[in-house]
Amino acid sequence: MSATASNHAIFVQDGAAFVATELARGPWSPDAQHGGAAAALLMREFEQLDGPGLVLARVTYEFVRPVPLGALDVTASVIRPGKRVQLLEGSIKAPDGTEVVIARALRIRAADSEVPITDSAPPPGPEQGRDNEFRSPYRPMFAPDAIEIKFVRGEFHGSGPATAWFRLRAPVVAGEQPSPLQRLAAAGDFGNGISSILSWDEYLFINPDLTLYIDRAPTGEWIGLESKTWIAKDGVGTAESVLYDELGRVGRATQSLLIARR
Repeated sequence: MSATASNHAIFVQDGAAFVATELARGPWSPDAQHGGAAAALLMREFEQLDGPGLVLARVTYEFVRPVPLGALDVTASVIRPGKRVQLLEGSIKAPDGTEVVIARALRIRAADSEVPITDSAPPPGPEQGRDNEFRSPYRPMFAPDAIEIKFVRGEFHGSGPATAWFRLRAPVVAGEQPSPLQRLAAAGDFGNGISSILSWDEYLFINPDLTLYIDRAPTGEWIGLESKTWIAKDGVGTAESVLYDELGRVGRATQSLLIARR
C-alpha cells in the first residue's frame, strides 16, 4: 500500500504496519512527516496499553531522524509497572528497522475529585479566529490539509508570540475517531511554527523533541495554543505553548529548536 493510498486519513493500518499518507507531510521536506502526525500516532499506541485508574500526565517525543512517509512499525510497552505511577516507552521505525522516533510517557493516578482545583480561562475561541495564510511548500500536507488552523493572535510568517486554534480535518488512523489526546498531540507540535521570530525563507527552526504536559484530557474538537519562541545568544531555541480546549487550560508543550540558515 502506498503513501497516497488514502486521501482521507493521516495513517492507514496495513496489517501490523501503519502507512503514512501525504496528509502526514511536514513543512521541511516533501519526504518527511510533521511532528504532530507522528506524535498523534504514538499517542494512540500509548492509549492501547492497559492502565485502569491511571491517566497520561507527560509524553516526551525524541525525533531522532526525519520520519518518512510510507510504511512504519509502531510499538509501545509498559517498562515500569505500578499502581500509582507507570513509565511507558514507544517507538516508530522505518521499514529497514531504523528508529526514527523514541517516546516515553508517564502515567499516574488521577487526583481525587475533592482536591481543590486550579483553573485558567481559554483565549478567544476559534469562532473569533481567522484562517491561516501559511504558504504550503508542498500539497497535500499536514497543515492545512489534515488540520484546520484559526489564528486569534499573530500569524504564520509573522514575528513573535501567537495564539491559534487547531482542529483535525482527517482521522489519525483510517476508520477511527481521533481520541482527545490524539487531537492534543497533533496540535501540540505547532508552537514553534506559529510563534516564529525568524524568516521561514532564510532559516530552519526544527524541533528535535516535543514534551506534552497534560493537566486533563481536552473536550471538543478544537485545541488552542498560546505560543512563544525564545532564542538564546550562542545557544539554542525554545518554544513554549500553553494548551487549551474551549473550557480552559489542558496542559503545556515545550520544544527545543535547531536553528540554522537554509
